[in-house]
Amino acid sequence: MLTALLGTNLAINIFLGVVKMLKVTIPGAEVLALEHIVLDYNGTMACDGSLIPGVEKRLNLLAELLHVHIITADTFGFCRTACRGIKGYIHILSAARGGPEKEGYIQTLGAEKVVAIGNGANDALMLVRAALGIAVIGPEGTAARAVQAADIIARDINTALDMLLNPKRLIATLRL
Repeated sequence: MLTALLGTNLAINIFLGVVKMLKVTIPGAEVLALEHIVLDYNGTMACDGSLIPGVEKRLNLLAELLHVHIITADTFGFCRTACRGIKGYIHILSAARGGPEKEGYIQTLGAEKVVAIGNGANDALMLVRAALGIAVIGPEGTAARAVQAADIIARDINTALDMLLNPKRLIATLRL
């Protein structure tokens, strides 16, 4: 089941105990112990199917701290090609309704260890379920459901990724 949902490489990494973690203590709130970043592709990391400049570099830096997962319906059919330089896993959705499948994917990883990033209505379930949900305002817009489900709203994908690369920005935003 794990291999079927996550793919052989990730299942092997989990089995062999390759644990990555970004730990952030939020004053007045919980400690975030993140192991996975799950990102929507179209509208979040890409505009009209093309990867937004700066995303690949930032995700490869984050790949040293977190397992990177790109999850998409791949509307334009460019995801695998555009993301070939990213150190991560790509999951193409198979269900007609992507929201429940995205939610199930992060639950399989352990939602309490996931930061999810998205912009669409079909991202809302994963954003609310993840330990940290970030909605991005991208060039393709952002669904109101995604904004309501998120813990943080970022002006764009690179800002969201920079918050993870500079965790004090998360602390400043989330502290109570």
